[in-house]
Amino acid sequence: MKQLVLHIPHSSTNIPLFDGYVVGKSILDAETLKLTDWYVDELFYSESDLMIVADFSRILCDVERFADDNEEIMSEFGMGALYERTDNGDLMRKLTTEQKNFILKEYYWKHHERLYNAVENQLKEHSNVLIIDCHSFSDTPFNRDLDKTSIRPDINIGTDEYHAPKSIVDFTTRYFEDNGYSVGIDYPYSGTIVPMNYYKKDVKVKSIMIEINRKLYLEGSTNIKSKNFEVIKAVIDDYLQMLKVNT
Repeated sequence: MKQLVLHIPHSSTNIPLFDGYVVGKSILDAETLKLTDWYVDELFYSESDLMIVADFSRILCDVERFADDNEEIMSEFGMGALYERTDNGDLMRKLTTEQKNFILKEYYWKHHERLYNAVENQLKEHSNVLIIDCHSFSDTPFNRDLDKTSIRPDINIGTDEYHAPKSIVDFTTRYFEDNGYSVGIDYPYSGTIVPMNYYKKDVKVKSIMIEINRKLYLEGSTNIKSKNFEVIKAVIDDYLQMLKVNT
């Protein structure tokens, strides 16, 4: 049976080691509240698909950023794969080279190996594979966001010119618009994840990013589920099922 690969990198709040942190719990809690993709692992939960969920917080290690700071634009703000500064720009963590290498080895690369294996196994069984890069985003831009436009859509679709077919982007846009939601294309965030082994090399590996505006399912700037949570969850579940039938 063909399965989607659901990549969920930012839903965990778990910080399994505190080496290098120079701030207290209150600041870490505030950053966690701000930066976590709350409940995305629940919103995109699917028993019939492959879920690759990071079980550690992005505040420990952000698997969506390039491991090499020279390739990662957010490293300029101290928020590369290993965050050293808060969203406000304050120093949060100082890591030695040894500590950085340990975290990358034990968390970053092991996560990417899981994603690669899932994609590889699907390719062996089928003619292609579709990755859904699953996220949420704040209705208010972060301080370190590259795009600080204040008016944000309900849903954002992140694309890649090589790996995101127009047919899938168009289907996704129509689906959410038909359900009454405003849709941005690569706005406010762009791109979607593809294992580096296949990136720009294999068109059979398809990928799009789906981001849900947190105002749709959380109460204000809290992490409390709103009464609309189950509605959004049902909309996403229906989308995933229809996507497998129509693509």
